[in-house]
Amino acid sequence: MRKNPRRALRGLGLVCVLALGATACGGSDDGGSDDQKAVSQSDVQAALKKGGTVTVWAWEPTLKQVVADFEKEHPNVKVKLVNAGTGNDQYTALQNAISAKKGVPDVAQVEYYALGQYALTKELTDLKAYGADKLASTFSPGPWNSVKAGGDGVYGLPMDSGPMALFYNKTLFDKYKIAVPTTWDEYVDAAEKLHKADPKAYITNDVGDAGFTTSMLWQAGSRPYTVDGTKVKIDFSDQGAKTFTATWQKLLDKKLLSPVASWSDDWYKGLGDGSIATLATGAWMPANLASGVKNASGDWRVAPLPQWTAGGKASAENGGSSLAMPALGKNKALAYAFMEYADAGAGVQTRVDNGAFPATTAQLNSTAFQDTKFPYFGGQQANKIFAESAANVADDWSYLPYQVYANSIFNNTVGKAYISGTTLTDGLASWQAASVKYGNEQGFTVEK
Repeated sequence: MRKNPRRALRGLGLVCVLALGATACGGSDDGGSDDQKAVSQSDVQAALKKGGTVTVWAWEPTLKQVVADFEKEHPNVKVKLVNAGTGNDQYTALQNAISAKKGVPDVAQVEYYALGQYALTKELTDLKAYGADKLASTFSPGPWNSVKAGGDGVYGLPMDSGPMALFYNKTLFDKYKIAVPTTWDEYVDAAEKLHKADPKAYITNDVGDAGFTTSMLWQAGSRPYTVDGTKVKIDFSDQGAKTFTATWQKLLDKKLLSPVASWSDDWYKGLGDGSIATLATGAWMPANLASGVKNASGDWRVAPLPQWTAGGKASAENGGSSLAMPALGKNKALAYAFMEYADAGAGVQTRVDNGAFPATTAQLNSTAFQDTKFPYFGGQQANKIFAESAANVADDWSYLPYQVYANSIFNNTVGKAYISGTTLTDGLASWQAASVKYGNEQGFTVEK
């Protein structure tokens, strides 16, 4: 239930020089060193009984109630919930705290695409020492794969997820007798029909977004990033990438995409007045529509994500965060206890009840969850679609260990395809070249 879960991050470099091996980046002489000794559940329970304070940096609003419930259940524990900013703002603050070895939180919210960078530079605790690897079946495959790094390391617990679906304005589709597209080719046809019927209406908006593009590549079967420690390969020329660019280029060439930026006032207006007819995005979107586009309640519905091949069921994740444990945090047993409560325990249902979309299979597969009716979508049981999407996310996607930086240069590379004669294919090649250059400069060994 975040306002913009995939905002591009700018200006965040790697904290440690990877060419020097990234050793001791998480070390400290203040009791916060990460020695990876096994911590049993009895150790965690003893820490809860003894009590203490846990500092949590997170912007996710549903955690407020989780904190209250956790403190009530464990009266000797005080959880200090701090909103240090959303996305980039928090990451900058976290980087500064780690560099100064002062004021580092015990728990931090970290988006999936940013997690690998912190894991590689040893700034996060490998949660296997706490038995987190035994929670694999607790979570859906996409989010669980996203918190793993360095082989079999587990560097966070999935907090939410964003399996993709197609949100569409049913009232508008009915008005112009447009069928809900089940393939992306049909989506292009629907875009043409809609824009011809009303030149002010567009099938969707897109001015270039790294998160959306990587999600679409993911669904199309592209795997542009291969990561093995500091060995990285980047290749945007595989068949999946070609499949995506060939289709999306048609929408660009025919000017069938609204040039309105997501999350802007004009975007909300367009979603309400019918000039933006669909959104292919994560399952966290309903709360944003209900709060930001109230006048269109009842007009919108949810459908499965269109497929690249007729009859397919492939999906992808778009957005989502984990709770992670900085290596310099002090109260680690208490920190893990809170993380497990919030992401795999009683706190999950509390968050779902308050509008979060779960990453846990128990909630995703529950009758109560799937039978929930959304008044905004005319009483539709949209969670059935979201849950099926979550189950169909391939679990072999990888982000770069410096995806934060890569996303920050997206608009200067791929983004040019939206404002000039540059093609998406050429834009991806430019993004690849710039990402390779940066990676090599940072001490990675990068192939292309």
